[in-house]
Amino acid sequence: MKRKSILSLVMMLTFSLFLAACSDKDAGTKSNDGKVDGEITVWVHPYTGDAKKEEEMWKEITANYNKEFPDVKVNIETIPWSNRDQKVLTALAANNGPDVFYAIPDQMPQYADVGMLLELDPYLDEADLEGFVDSALVSTTWKDKKYGLPVLQEAYTFFYNLDVVKAIGEDPTKLPTTWEEFEAWAAKAKEKDFYALSYAGGGSMNGTIYPWIWQAGGDVVTQDSEVKINSADSVKAFEIINKMYQNKYIPEDSITASNHNDLWFGGQIMAILGSGIDITMLKKENKFEFAIAEPLTNKEQLTYGTTGMFVVPSNSDNPDAAAEFVKAVTNAENQRVFNNVTQYIPTQEEAKDIFDSNENMSQLSQYTQFALPGVIHPKGRAIMPFIQAEVQSMMAGEKTPQEAADAAAEKIEAELAKP
Repeated sequence: MKRKSILSLVMMLTFSLFLAACSDKDAGTKSNDGKVDGEITVWVHPYTGDAKKEEEMWKEITANYNKEFPDVKVNIETIPWSNRDQKVLTALAANNGPDVFYAIPDQMPQYADVGMLLELDPYLDEADLEGFVDSALVSTTWKDKKYGLPVLQEAYTFFYNLDVVKAIGEDPTKLPTTWEEFEAWAAKAKEKDFYALSYAGGGSMNGTIYPWIWQAGGDVVTQDSEVKINSADSVKAFEIINKMYQNKYIPEDSITASNHNDLWFGGQIMAILGSGIDITMLKKENKFEFAIAEPLTNKEQLTYGTTGMFVVPSNSDNPDAAAEFVKAVTNAENQRVFNNVTQYIPTQEEAKDIFDSNENMSQLSQYTQFALPGVIHPKGRAIMPFIQAEVQSMMAGEKTPQEAADAAAEKIEAELAKP
């Protein structure tokens, strides 16, 4: 069975067991006396690969939490990234899962839609949401209810090889800001035997066609299950990707490539769509000077950037303490602790001062305001292969952009119609 099929089966089985496990609980309200005590278990992941540093990080965050809630014992357990969906779902079904766990945007709506997550709105005051970047809160909301609070963000935007920029006669201090300007630079790059852009057509839609769709003013599918990938605006994204491929602005293997690292670090590509990890890699490789540009604008100035959040399962044995931990771990003080170690971008504006001495990360952190976390829908992950296949078919010359978008829409609608 394919991974998504296994996950779907696990979700169905888990939900049946989950309902039985929490049928006698009232996990969505605060306790009558307002006292927060007891014990909670928090599942986290290895965010850096430095276990010792992360252990100290969690000790500090827990200590900060216990300043306000000294009667709560917090158990931090690190679980691997691999098979995390199945591990979380299985544990929740057995009613021995965590009280708090880390989730990403395509997990949250899957869990929330079937009642597996605690709604946090009853625990939140207006002041609790002040200071968050607006775009970070998008991924924590499903059907107008908040199920998590964000602790980290990314923002993908174009990183330019300044050797190539100079070789095509352009000014490194005036990088493209619109589609039209980028296309003009792309044509010049091609004339000088450079590729304009890395396009990993075999990778995630978040890092390939989705940013172009959003910039065009289009969308993929709404939270109300309205399919918009073949709207007039969305089709413009198909058109520009197809044009770049047919004009050889992107490498020949872009239909199925997973990355173009060799070409990029080999100095043959003008720009890549990168994030914080690319800053680290560029400084490590030290092959050429680079500059970071703001996200491109067509109808909209938007890009992709995942959001990491902490959530509470609705069958938590201690929802009060768990909800308060989510609020604590994502406040500005603890975000400084967490993101100083992990080097992700804080979702609290004031916590971004951790990058005051890091020019590149400070610049990148300004762009989270434009970053969308992907398709927020329970089927967001399941529909990606359909879109990828149709874009690949278009690039191979088998379909026009409109035909590819229409075919993707038809497949998405069929997937959404499934129970």
